[in-house]
Amino acid sequence: MTTGKVFLVGAGPGDPKLITVKGMECLQKADVIAYDRLVNKELLAYAKPGAELIFCGKLPGKHALIQEQINRLLVEKAEQGLIVVRLKGGDPCVFGRVGEEAEELAISGIPFEIVPGITAGIAAPAYAGIPITHRDHASSFAIVTAHGREQKGEDHINWQALAQGIDTIAFYMGVGNLAHICTQLIRHGKKPSTPAALIEWGTTAEQRTVIGELSSLEQKAKECHISNPAIVLIGEVVQLREKISWFESVNLQQPIIL
Repeated sequence: MTTGKVFLVGAGPGDPKLITVKGMECLQKADVIAYDRLVNKELLAYAKPGAELIFCGKLPGKHALIQEQINRLLVEKAEQGLIVVRLKGGDPCVFGRVGEEAEELAISGIPFEIVPGITAGIAAPAYAGIPITHRDHASSFAIVTAHGREQKGEDHINWQALAQGIDTIAFYMGVGNLAHICTQLIRHGKKPSTPAALIEWGTTAEQRTVIGELSSLEQKAKECHISNPAIVLIGEVVQLREKISWFESVNLQQPIIL
């Protein structure tokens, strides 16, 4: 039997129209689509008739499939001669464990391709009217996973480098760790008055954006009941939202007229 192939595809940040053309082509020809929790389910409608849809998403403390099982699933389906799409939210190379999956495929001799996607740390601020760089405000940008917690010995972030050397910082899935994030940045030199934003469900119809300062962001999150998925954005560029906010005035449900 001829070995199949695996496409490790980024689905984009939430708005289904933000998937790449190549990513869409992969969906349309796949025999199997293994998708994550944050993938917009509307994209699954583009699967061909008879395609097998497998949910691989993870909730905090709950795993539909653990990573080792997912790795094995991709190999086994490809060994059956099938075209497999591993569909991940955002970009598969940004906190998406694509390296682990690609390693397993390479070791097993399975052909694969990585199809980049638009990551939430750039797209969600853009939809909120916040460019992550700007000639007058920011010439550097960092994306950081916010899962590590100091009390568990899991905080490996170079806070001094972030606070003193990076103009715009985007923290992924950081709402539950917001107090620690803000405290560490201020402790290591970031001004308490630094503009900050919380962008919940970025690029979707449910997107909400809350603006504050670094010192008040945790309280803002509590008052507005912000929860994950959300991007925590820190930097002077946040102040640009006042001038160039556009998302709230656009009805994304209307068809695009070409």
